[in-house]
Amino acid sequence: MRASNQLIGFLNFLTFLLSIPILGGGIWLSTRANNTDCLKFLQWPLIIIGAAIMVISLAGIAGSCYGNTFLMYLYLWVMFFVIATLIGFIIFAFAVTDKGSGHHVPNRVYLEYRLGDYSGWLEERVASQSYWAKISSCIRDSKECAKMGRQFGGAPETADLFYLRKLSPIQSGCCKPPTECGYVYANETFWTQGGGLTGTNPDCARWSNDQQQLCYDCDSCKAGVLGSLKKSWRRVSVINIVVLIILVILYVVACAAFRHNRQNDNHEAYGETRMEKSRPSRLQF
Repeated sequence: MRASNQLIGFLNFLTFLLSIPILGGGIWLSTRANNTDCLKFLQWPLIIIGAAIMVISLAGIAGSCYGNTFLMYLYLWVMFFVIATLIGFIIFAFAVTDKGSGHHVPNRVYLEYRLGDYSGWLEERVASQSYWAKISSCIRDSKECAKMGRQFGGAPETADLFYLRKLSPIQSGCCKPPTECGYVYANETFWTQGGGLTGTNPDCARWSNDQQQLCYDCDSCKAGVLGSLKKSWRRVSVINIVVLIILVILYVVACAAFRHNRQNDNHEAYGETRMEKSRPSRLQF
């Protein structure tokens, strides 16, 4: 096997290894979709891209080991389209999670989330009534709010300690009323009106101490889902960018090695042809 074939095989092996974090990121998003984020279609493009890179790398390894030119051509062309698709996915992920973030409120460590801070395709999809019914049901089934409960010495957590907690976007948006409403803390998911409501936010009237209701119909809950999605996608996108840079470098080196292979083949074929022509012909008797 020529050295360039060995190099191409090694590069394909590295590409195979790089497919693992992409596939792992898609699987991680899938677990988030089932347990926390509750948006169950966003992880599939990443899983498909990771699986495609893995299969193509194996084809490239086979092509380099057995000198199969067709498999090498297939590897290079399909990898080009996969890299282009990964670039598109990264751009899409940053574009749909570009706007919106949590807000600091006085005397609270946790952030609060407002639906008005988000916009675009993802916000419209999450906020749509037909789709939100599925998302809110998923959040309810995930028991995310029930997991907030803490006790110290058999007594519930005090308000002062609760205000110092770092809540997830969904816990902040779905499991408690907005701070501006003026509700009084009893425990993590039970709040009383005290002296009456003080905020004009529509979510103030939507809050319920019913543990099956809470703030699952609130705009703050929808904003919390968007905030959670943004955090998840940004983490995966950073990994994908690093993998993409390495993939592009490996692809360029593989193209150069394959081109060098082709040139060597042409030189060898040309040399054999010249040798055939230079041989003296046998005398015929």
